[in-house]
Amino acid sequence: MHLVLQAPGIRHDLIEQAAALVSANRITPLNACAMRLEDIDVDALAELQTWAKAKHIDAASLDVIRPLTDMKVLAMDMDSTLINIECIDEIADMVGKKAEVSAITEAAMRGEITDFSESLRRRVALLKGVAEADLQRVYNERLQLNAGAEKLIGAMKAAGVHVMVVSGGFTFFTEKLRARLGLDSTHANVLQVNNGKLTGQVEGDIVDGQKKAEHLQALARSLNATPEQCIAVGDGSNDLTMLSHAGYSVAYRGKPVLQQAAAFRINNAGLDAILNWFDSKDAIQASRHRQ
Repeated sequence: MHLVLQAPGIRHDLIEQAAALVSANRITPLNACAMRLEDIDVDALAELQTWAKAKHIDAASLDVIRPLTDMKVLAMDMDSTLINIECIDEIADMVGKKAEVSAITEAAMRGEITDFSESLRRRVALLKGVAEADLQRVYNERLQLNAGAEKLIGAMKAAGVHVMVVSGGFTFFTEKLRARLGLDSTHANVLQVNNGKLTGQVEGDIVDGQKKAEHLQALARSLNATPEQCIAVGDGSNDLTMLSHAGYSVAYRGKPVLQQAAAFRINNAGLDAILNWFDSKDAIQASRHRQ
């Protein structure tokens, strides 16, 4: 069993403490922000996780360190996972309704509103009359990639992994990110527009938690990928079902319900922390050469 510890500027003395806690036989530096403790005492993992949380360190236990090229699918949520914002909340801010929309968003992500489709329709209805140009303003002025996103996606693509963004957000943003990042596929909701303004309605079926899972399952089938060859990353309760179909289920700055369910949690490091759970050196180098 191996343990990967990650945090920005992780201190060597903390690594030594962790190694002693789990009786590690070997410490392998991965980079300035990550260390791997090898051949650890499994019985000490629970104590280690409590210690790591208090020290603001992400700790991931792994039976084996697999080559990244063994993986076939990376499925990611968009809002508050790949990017730093909830797009719908920022659109609402353009018309002075952010507080009202954000309250529904937060309740839905915490799992307090179980019907995601209904919660989305309620929020989109509040956006009626918003100019399509305001969506572009949100993209230009407020949307940023979360730390490590480009490095993660670049290395995954270099390793031959299919990178899919599947979102309860909107195609206006996923399509721009697809072009920007070279994503292999995207799935999201379509905002209805008439004469350059939002009608307050969503076109077609809503991408909810179940739809996210179905998109992951369909992609895995098409690639003959086992769950152990799939990585799924999200932050909210509507990612739960999707994550349950991936061997590497990751809560990124996740709500408590997702933190409990996920096999891995990233609360301190960037998204590229995922790469340190694998043998990914060749993919990272190949990604750098492409840039």
